[in-house]
Amino acid sequence: MKTDIIGRSDLEILINRFYDKVKSDPVIGQFFAHVNWDKHLPVMYDFWENTVFYTGGYMGNPLQIHQAFHKKHPLSAEHFKQWQDLFLATVDELFKGEKAELAKQRALSISTVMQIKIIN
Repeated sequence: MKTDIIGRSDLEILINRFYDKVKSDPVIGQFFAHVNWDKHLPVMYDFWENTVFYTGGYMGNPLQIHQAFHKKHPLSAEHFKQWQDLFLATVDELFKGEKAELAKQRALSISTVMQIKIIN
């Protein structure tokens, strides 16, 4: 039986599973081939913990980071859609409940805003 996301450890499970999928994905996997995972994953844990639980533990600027990335490695609507699909599917595989739905809503909102500001 699936439970809701109740804390950081659940988010770590979600993010780890999501990136396991991303790494081998034929559409977006190439963008993650040279990621330093020891550095990247804790930042993602902080980001999603702040996004879901409002902890204030993330102080970065993801839009700026992705805009700079886009200049070197152009992103398309297909890339954003694939990211969304993988993230939403991963949440649904692992969790069910209010915070799981919030994580999916926030993922869609963040992805949509980034896409508009980066490629449109």
